[in-house]
Amino acid sequence: MAYRVDFGMATSSQIEAALCKRIESIRLSRNTTQEQLAEEAGVSLRTIGRLEKGHGVSLDTFIRVLMALRISHSLEALLPDPGVRPIERVGAGASERRRARPLKPGTGRPTWSWGDEKGDREQ
Repeated sequence: MAYRVDFGMATSSQIEAALCKRIESIRLSRNTTQEQLAEEAGVSLRTIGRLEKGHGVSLDTFIRVLMALRISHSLEALLPDPGVRPIERVGAGASERRRARPLKPGTGRPTWSWGDEKGDREQ
């Protein structure tokens, strides 16, 4: 049974659990044992067990396991390419951003706090 989670609304722990469950499901669908995966990834059997239970593992271990499962190409989908679109380069003098600068006061998003909604105010 698939572990489904709304990644936009989930906590980091829920996302970690969902990803780890998916890795376990992929391993099982390929009829690969934890021991075989551990050997292929160059990690210990205990590490694979920890990963599949959703316990913390390093990013290096996560990548090694994805490579061993032959799904490392999926890593590109995790983070979009931060490259600037051509139309934005025209306005920026054809240069790429090299550092972030804080917003000037009054130009950022207004801060939200509890009770700011129209329906929450009772007068």
